[in-house]
Amino acid sequence: MEQIKLKASLRQEKGKQAVTKLRKQGLVPAVVYHRGEGAVEISLVDKDISKIIQNAGGENVLISLSIDKDKKTKDRSVIIKEIQHHPVKRGILHVDFNEISLTEKITVEVEIVGQGEPIGVKQEGGMLDHPLRILKVQCLPTDIPKTIDVDVSGLKLNDSIHVKDLILSDKIKVLNDPDTLLFQVKLHEEKVEETALPGETPELEVIREKKEEEPPAKGGSASSGKAGEAAKAEAKKEAPKAEKK
Repeated sequence: MEQIKLKASLRQEKGKQAVTKLRKQGLVPAVVYHRGEGAVEISLVDKDISKIIQNAGGENVLISLSIDKDKKTKDRSVIIKEIQHHPVKRGILHVDFNEISLTEKITVEVEIVGQGEPIGVKQEGGMLDHPLRILKVQCLPTDIPKTIDVDVSGLKLNDSIHVKDLILSDKIKVLNDPDTLLFQVKLHEEKVEETALPGETPELEVIREKKEEEPPAKGGSASSGKAGEAAKAEAKKEAPKAEKK
């Protein structure tokens, strides 16, 4: 990865008012961090940093930062640590840089991109599942890939690609679990629901026609009301008549 040149100026004024003033002038406040040293507060031209982020691969771009009136005589090699965007307008509000050494390996996150249309999607009615979209890798700053491209065109239905299946340069070390799933061609969820498993018989729901019932008597159902009347009549037959004195 080649370094992209970017000019910056040291920030003399600090505080919210100074930051607001910079933004009105078309500048973006930023900070450069380096281990063992104090942070350096700078300002960037909004158009310059926006162009780099849009055209040069986002946060993993390697930048050669030239700072006016900097104590260091050489340009600083930096990588973007964090970008703060406006929640509505999406403009850049602030940028954090990490100063790095070109001879020391660093850990970065790189996007995984599937290339091609899988056979299982094109010919077998499947869908491509892509559960993991970012890989964590370790390499020298000059070896950082813009993206990790993976050919998925040969995947048939139920085929998959895991981290351990990737073929990358020896200069790049992947830190994710080797068994992590990256791509898989599978049936659409609605088709899975329609497909019965082998040996299974769909359950049939039997609906019997209900017989028309007589209206229930007060205090209970129709059957309980008739049973009660019959019991009372039988009791009257069996009960002895009271003797008259």
